[in-house]
Amino acid sequence: MLSFKFGKHNNNHIVNKENKPRRSEPGRTTRRPKTDGKPSEQQKRTFKKEDGPAKKSFGEKQGRGERKSFERRPAKKSFGEKQERGERRTFERKPAGRAASGERPAVRRTAARRTDKETVRLNKYIANAGICSRREADRLIEAGSVKVNGQIVTQMGYQVKPGDVVSYGGETLSAEAKRYFLMNKPKGYITTVDDPQERKTVMMLIDGACRERIYPVGRLDRNTTGLLLFTNDGELARKLTHPSTMVYKVYQVELNKAVTREDMKKMLEGIELEDGPIKVDDVQYADGFNDKRVVGVALHSGRNRIVRRIFEHLGYEVHKLDRVIFAGLTKKDLPRGRYRELTDKEVGFLKMV
Repeated sequence: MLSFKFGKHNNNHIVNKENKPRRSEPGRTTRRPKTDGKPSEQQKRTFKKEDGPAKKSFGEKQGRGERKSFERRPAKKSFGEKQERGERRTFERKPAGRAASGERPAVRRTAARRTDKETVRLNKYIANAGICSRREADRLIEAGSVKVNGQIVTQMGYQVKPGDVVSYGGETLSAEAKRYFLMNKPKGYITTVDDPQERKTVMMLIDGACRERIYPVGRLDRNTTGLLLFTNDGELARKLTHPSTMVYKVYQVELNKAVTREDMKKMLEGIELEDGPIKVDDVQYADGFNDKRVVGVALHSGRNRIVRRIFEHLGYEVHKLDRVIFAGLTKKDLPRGRYRELTDKEVGFLKMV
């Protein structure tokens, strides 16, 4: 066995079989003996086979001409034993067991969902007919103003079944298709469905837009112009007008004098009115106007005449007030006094407000 020591290389460290130092003679060279094509005794190597079979990685190597054969191990089955060819596969259905906690497994409520589709609450049925919102429908039901199949119904939560006849004010109600219109309201019209004094109303401008009975959502003063929404969707109308919804609105305001930076700062920080504190989201001088009497005001409050009252509190007179944005809707390409029906995308956006 050869041994090596790491360090300075020295030929004297190499020993022969007789453990005698090997001396190199000058001019002497060592040649290999001639073999004449035959292996010499030194070239023949024999390997002694150890006791026992050699360890094979992939099975015994067969001799030349022998046919290779493999023994197939039984595979581990994940979903049961594999059936023989020609047999029909069958599956056994395991009975549903209880959960580990001992609770009963959840019961499918298909029947309950089917019942909900077949019936509808009375207040929702009235709202879908375009009469009023659900809350107002509850008041009509409580007052005994609604009949189902000729009988007065005052029960809250009453379910209307297919084939039931619902009537109010002597007229039979039917669910209407929901309609949504946006108007650019002109000056001189009041926002109401009916006026006892026979003044001009916004309903005169939208008359004939559809067969369904639609009504305005919210209010604009007689001298206020801009965007006004109409619909027969009572639920959406209630949502958009409720104070908690905080619908985003932008107004363009023309005043009797230039608005100072100090007053704009007051509006942003908040002022105190008779019905409580109020502050705007943003106020800026309107683009395209060199006159600082025209400003844009953005806010979420839906309080009555809130924009006019803010400027009156600061000592200004409002000459013109125009609502240019309402709940993400704009009056682009909508002339004054005209209206258009909302797209499905716009309606979907309103319902997400």
